[in-house]
Amino acid sequence: MMAKAFRRSRFLGALAATLLACSLLHADPARFDLAGPKVDVHVTRSGKVLPIAQVPNLQPGDKIWLRADLPPTQSVHYLLVAAFLRGTTNPPPDNWFFEIQTWNKKVREEGVTITVPTEAQQVILFLAPETGGDFSTLRSAVRGRPGIFVRASQDLIEAGFEQARIEAYLAAIRRVPPEDSKGLAEHSDLLSRTLNLKPNGDCFKRPVDMQAACLTQAGNQSLLDDGHGQTVADALSSGANSDFIAQASYTQLAGAGTYSAYVGAIVDLIRITSSLHTAKYQYIPAIAFPDGDALNLRLNTPPSFNNPKSVIVIGLPAIQASVPPPLRASSPDSVSCLLKPAVVLPVEGAPLVYATTLAHDLVLHIDGPNGGTDIPVKPDAFEGGLVLSHAPARKPLSLESNPYANSDPVQNVSSNATPESQPAVAASAPAAHQTTNTDTGTITGFWGFDAFKGPTLQLQDTPGKDWKLADDDVLIAGRENHLMLSSTGTACVDTISLDTSAGKLVETKWKPTGKPAAVDVTVSLKSINPGALHLAIKQFGDTKASTVAAKTYSEPARLASLELHAGDTTADLTGSSLDQVQQLTINDLTFTPAPPSTPSNQDTATPTPAPPNSDTQLRLTLPPNSQAPKLRVGDHLTASLSLKDGRTLTLPVTVSPPRPSVTLISKNIGQSSTTPIHLADQDDLPADQQLTFSLKSVVPFPRSGKIEIANADESLHTTLSVSSGNLVLQNPHTILATLDPLKDFGASAFGPLRLRPVSPDGTTGDWLPLVTLVRLPTFKDLHCPADTTQPCTVTGSSLYLVDSIATDVAFTSPITVPEGFVGTALTLPRPAKTGFFLRLRDDPTSANTVILPILPQAAPTAAPNSPTASASPKSPLRN
Repeated sequence: MMAKAFRRSRFLGALAATLLACSLLHADPARFDLAGPKVDVHVTRSGKVLPIAQVPNLQPGDKIWLRADLPPTQSVHYLLVAAFLRGTTNPPPDNWFFEIQTWNKKVREEGVTITVPTEAQQVILFLAPETGGDFSTLRSAVRGRPGIFVRASQDLIEAGFEQARIEAYLAAIRRVPPEDSKGLAEHSDLLSRTLNLKPNGDCFKRPVDMQAACLTQAGNQSLLDDGHGQTVADALSSGANSDFIAQASYTQLAGAGTYSAYVGAIVDLIRITSSLHTAKYQYIPAIAFPDGDALNLRLNTPPSFNNPKSVIVIGLPAIQASVPPPLRASSPDSVSCLLKPAVVLPVEGAPLVYATTLAHDLVLHIDGPNGGTDIPVKPDAFEGGLVLSHAPARKPLSLESNPYANSDPVQNVSSNATPESQPAVAASAPAAHQTTNTDTGTITGFWGFDAFKGPTLQLQDTPGKDWKLADDDVLIAGRENHLMLSSTGTACVDTISLDTSAGKLVETKWKPTGKPAAVDVTVSLKSINPGALHLAIKQFGDTKASTVAAKTYSEPARLASLELHAGDTTADLTGSSLDQVQQLTINDLTFTPAPPSTPSNQDTATPTPAPPNSDTQLRLTLPPNSQAPKLRVGDHLTASLSLKDGRTLTLPVTVSPPRPSVTLISKNIGQSSTTPIHLADQDDLPADQQLTFSLKSVVPFPRSGKIEIANADESLHTTLSVSSGNLVLQNPHTILATLDPLKDFGASAFGPLRLRPVSPDGTTGDWLPLVTLVRLPTFKDLHCPADTTQPCTVTGSSLYLVDSIATDVAFTSPITVPEGFVGTALTLPRPAKTGFFLRLRDDPTSANTVILPILPQAAPTAAPNSPTASASPKSPLRN
């Protein structure tokens, strides 16, 4: 039986412990949402009276006026006891306890005033149901265990500060429409900065209609460290006490850090008070929410009027020296415009200024020669700063402080270019001479009874003048642009609009920059053509917009590289949009874009085509008959390229070694003995014949060098080299080469061929003309009738290679062969015994001779009408 009872006792104990843990975790003991009684308090110091909501600290000698604001129907008499404490190990004397009978008519109507004794450090209030020996019981409890009441007083004040910040956040965020997701994010950011809170970031990952509800759930805010709150509560959270609070806030019962320091203070407070009880009383904490004279109390546990009765514990401000709020400007470089309809000064650093009324009678003192001007300001966490009650009535700054005040607001802008393809626009006045029309103002006010001085802020109370574009900005049509506008003051800018040449006003996006008196403007010109436009700057306090003239340009040429070889009169440029290049200047040399073909650097060379795509490749040349510039290999130069629209780009260039150069000495075209065709042009090469030619190199030709052979469009291309056997070095300067067109190019190759040397590193020389590759038809027989007035017939194959034939070298009456002819016979007048003349389709400029014996023809036949040989009467053809 005893063992069974023992096991049951252990089970009940474990169950009780589990229930206690669940009550702390699920009942949310840190949430003080039960309305308690109200106590009116105000404090008098040196003849000045302040409501408790404006008192951050007490000092010895202060007179505290107390009155419990209980309803007339209050059925239970409450005893109000005020106790002063002086540390955890030094019990207070009996005369530091004050008994106040709240049911007394005079007390209820007039209240009671007590004086803070010397050496007191804390003051704590008790509201206890009246019983026999109630006052003595409470006094004995405090004197017997002063440390636990010191801790309770400290934690109550700290929890009140923290809860005030959370309540301020919740109240402000409810002002934003729930469907305004952007507004929720912006105001949450402002509130987080001014109140030193860290809202639940996961709320912004939820659907828009759920974000507001998530942000306003009590307990979802984590408090950041607040230097001022910690300083104010130094006496409350020093030593082991603060360590205990920090540790308690991360326990499982405290939500594992979900509520941070707020939960830490409350959980610690609950543990202290729950462990403190007497035979008659159980102590429950109350968090005070000051509102003027009233301390509105909130409880987390319903009071009990059965033994042990509940005693409500209330903390008052600590008795210590005043610590002014450490207000600071959110951004030291920011300037606030006093001409705005609603002026918000970006000030942060002291959350209690925004969450409480401890800071009061705040003003912005604007410096001036006659003592300055004071403008009342009000802390507003929702706006993220101090809000001015009205705009100041002040005279504008004098002309002496603004030398450009009378300047024309429209500036004409010229342009220059930068090496990074970002042309610069020169301003009309040097930036060094530009002044700003900013002034200063200082935040002053009272922290409780004590005056304090806050940060000094930069202010602007006149519209900015002398607007101009920054030196390194230009507008490019067809894309989004970022440019910098400078002025004597930019804080009062309302809108910046783009006024196009078509008269359309387009509003731009802009933001302040880190530079003084400058704004970064985003201008979209994706649908704007190059040309003149204006930027219109509308400012608060100015009825007329200031205007800055600008010019939009097309996308500037982008330069990739410039190749310049020693001894050359040409330079090759690569990049994009190179059709904008007008000229290139290097030292005293001026290059201009080359026409479709330019003279080569070699005296014996024929015209060399420029790069085919002038948008990405451009050849530039010196004027005709210019001597090769005397540039040394390895010289580092700067090339200046002028564009057609007046901009200038620069590009570094290093002089490269001379390009390889060769001259053609001789060539030998083998003549076939099997064909009756005798070519008139020595530069025509039959496609089935080999070509042997020799070259001369100015410098020793390297054994790993090559000779490149191609036609104009390089659709035919081959390379000759020593290693492949078709190049032979007779000596270091003389090269013998062999070309086999049929093998290298195939049966469909024809047209002019050219050659150029290629050095081992891939550097190429100028193209030199080599030969014209021609394909020859095959002529078999020439038959003529006895009647000399009748035409003759020539037979053969591949006659489509014939352009025309004639009996005289002048081609007085030519017989033209149509394109696509597939016949095997042609008719022509009787030729002379010396043969007839032929123009080839691959080289129709030369009159070549064809010598065939004239054979008799048995009977004359008329040339049939064939669809493949629709010849004119002068051009009889035979299939």
